[in-house]
Amino acid sequence: MSDSPISQLLSIMAQLRDPESGCPWDIKQDFDSIAPYTIEEAFEVAEAIAQRDYPELKEELGDLLLQVVFHSQMAREQGLFDFNEVVQVLCDKMIRRHPHVFADDPAADEQAVKVNWEQIKQQERAAKGREHDSALDGVPAGMPALQRAAKIQKKAARVGFDWPDVEPVREQVNLELAELDEALHNGHKDAIEDELGDVIFTLVNLSRHLKIDPEQALRKSTAKFERRFRTMERNNANPLNSLGVEALEQAWKAAKKTAD
Repeated sequence: MSDSPISQLLSIMAQLRDPESGCPWDIKQDFDSIAPYTIEEAFEVAEAIAQRDYPELKEELGDLLLQVVFHSQMAREQGLFDFNEVVQVLCDKMIRRHPHVFADDPAADEQAVKVNWEQIKQQERAAKGREHDSALDGVPAGMPALQRAAKIQKKAARVGFDWPDVEPVREQVNLELAELDEALHNGHKDAIEDELGDVIFTLVNLSRHLKIDPEQALRKSTAKFERRFRTMERNNANPLNSLGVEALEQAWKAAKKTAD
């Protein structure tokens, strides 16, 4: 009987890291050097999902799995843990955090599941000696800024610190824009940056109340801009930087009609 695909992958990774016969690049890597690739692969998974490119998603999920195997192999070499332990910890966690499925502890609805999930996470932190200091704990500083802002806001909302509905959040956007206008008028760069950050943070809050993922919304708008801009380039024989402002505006309007 042949080895399973995951066993084969673990064997390949071990060979790549072999100090004597492995790949020089793979041997050279450590946790810090591989971490950026792990983040990049996660974004490529998200991109494949956004494009509904399922053959690509299959490949990108494999690339993301490779990152887990890579980190696990490096940990195994240092006597820290191995891949099987990573999987076992995950299995234990999923069973522990779903008592409504794996134990006799039914949950009335999705909200009850979320409440139980947070309570169990707090118990896990306490068991590890990581006492719960703030309702905002557990949001990695290295998350993309939009995602982190949304996550922080959700955690604050769970303890009641939130607007009751969309309207006051929309009003807050106007207030933040007014403060940005004042900073622009005064011309202080630090103040402009601060107020612009407040505008973006409040727009994330508005997205949350509208039940729209701000990261996904921005991704779609960026893709739309890119699609229209490339159309504008194709539609014009001359380089765009040779066109005047009025000509560029007309070219953009024409691209908008055909790109979408």
